[in-house]
Amino acid sequence: MIKPADLPDKLPLFPLPGALLLPRARLPLHIFEPRYLQMLEDAFKTPERLIGMVQPRALPPGHPTGRPEDLPLPRRLNAIGCAGRVTAMSETEDGRYMITLTGISRFRVLSEVEGFTPYLRAAVDWSGFGRDLGRTEADPGFDRAAFLGLLRRFFDNEQLATDWETLKDAEDELLLNSLSMLLPFEPEEKQALLEAPDLVTRRETLVTLIEFALRAGGDGEELLQ
Repeated sequence: MIKPADLPDKLPLFPLPGALLLPRARLPLHIFEPRYLQMLEDAFKTPERLIGMVQPRALPPGHPTGRPEDLPLPRRLNAIGCAGRVTAMSETEDGRYMITLTGISRFRVLSEVEGFTPYLRAAVDWSGFGRDLGRTEADPGFDRAAFLGLLRRFFDNEQLATDWETLKDAEDELLLNSLSMLLPFEPEEKQALLEAPDLVTRRETLVTLIEFALRAGGDGEELLQ
């Protein structure tokens, strides 16, 4: 269990659009680029084994080079990411790694750390995300039956399949966070789910995104209120 005092003031960053990690959730990743193989090796030299997942920002309209790396770090990345601890790793025969990150806490990117690493490092601020290190969250007002009915229409609309019995029995946080991470939303929509201050707000955001997708897909049935 990582305590607030154990959180470092600097993190290696893995910018990846559309990849969402949430506290207490698990994210599988395929690591093969040399700079990120180095990042993984360096992370294992630290007691926390933390990697910061963060989404790149979209380039501003009319940007002259079209290269995100030409922007300063705070404008290149979203301000808020989530740190994950490497909790599983396997190596392929050709030197790539399959790892699992377990979400620990969200953070705010402050500034780039200059140095000689081939990957980004940033000074980060953990304040404001104290609940991430606490107990599993619940959603007392969660109408699971209505939500699953809405979700079933979304899955039909998107031609997705799932194990509905597992969804029906999953704990509130596991269900809502897993769907937030896995459903095919745009990066800015994933960012809104990440930045939701609590589980209730994340569920409300998730419902809004599903309803919007159904409207865009021509589903004319009455939506969840």
